[in-house]
Amino acid sequence: MKLQLALDVIDLDDAVAFVQSVRDYVDIIEVGTPFVIDRGMAGVKALSDAFPEKEVLSDEKIMDGGYYEAQLGYAAGARYVTVLGVTDTLTVEACLRAAKDFGGELVADMICVTDMPSKIAEFEALGVDVLAVHTGADQQAAGRTAIEDLTLMKKHSTKAKIAVAGGISSETIHEYVALQPDIVIVGSAIMNAADPVEEARLIKAAMTAGGRA
Repeated sequence: MKLQLALDVIDLDDAVAFVQSVRDYVDIIEVGTPFVIDRGMAGVKALSDAFPEKEVLSDEKIMDGGYYEAQLGYAAGARYVTVLGVTDTLTVEACLRAAKDFGGELVADMICVTDMPSKIAEFEALGVDVLAVHTGADQQAAGRTAIEDLTLMKKHSTKAKIAVAGGISSETIHEYVALQPDIVIVGSAIMNAADPVEEARLIKAAMTAGGRA
């Protein structure tokens, strides 16, 4: 089980320094969508170069122009690039071609997908590598959590890796780990913690212990 650190609203130099402080507990460095919009592929490349032992995700949330936009992330050093699950099949297929050409993996962000079971079946048939449960910040503010969608995802998926994001912290990590996702995505709980290193340590310890720590 991998811990993915989501870097969203942060300066590039600060991001490198922050990752350095928590690098012992993080497996995947996510260059979040606001970060990608702000710094583009320069942010992806800088973090890939600074932490060659880590995997980097370029959270582009691609909706169109699949091959071109996906290859930008892979060429900059990303292991993973995200496409939105609500886009059409042709865009997903184009992203998959880019992933294959660059030896990367494609993540389908399932935010706002309404028919989860059919979309899971479609994406697994296409060969999408990772399906990501994502309860967005606005949904979290309305009281939603990712547990329900993660349960549904685990029930219907057969071969793709499963990632989950949405307000996860050291206080809630155990209920997510109990469902055994492949990747747990945490952003603000670590970034805004009084002690980010300790928060990252607690989350990673719970993941390593299978939710018992």
